Amino acid sequence: MPGTRESARADATEGESPDPVSDVVRWAAFSCALVPVVLLMCGQSFGGAAGTAAGLVAVTCACHALLRQSERSAARVAAEQSIPHRGRRGRTGTGSHRGARHPGAAHPVD
Repeated sequence: MPGTRESARADATEGESPDPVSDVVRWAAFSCALVPVVLLMCGQSFGGAAGTAAGLVAVTCACHALLRQSERSAARVAAEQSIPHRGRRGRTGTGSHRGARHPGAAHPVD
């Protein structure tokens, strides 16, 4: 059955990840840890390396939030496209026009 965990695992073994956002965030977290270590090895001060790490963590968190929001928006657009649109006002059929003249209503009701 499509959309199950088993099919997601099968797709993942074929070279494509079931959740690419998580993959990007994992690599970003890896770089958040690796960059300060490299900076320390190259002679940067501990404070400078810690500041760089904090900046990378902030950027990673912001990107993660934006990627998730983009996924939700794309899913919402896809769901709206699959639902048939009913028109400008959302009504269909006869009698859906407000204020239309009806036979026999030519004189006011007392």
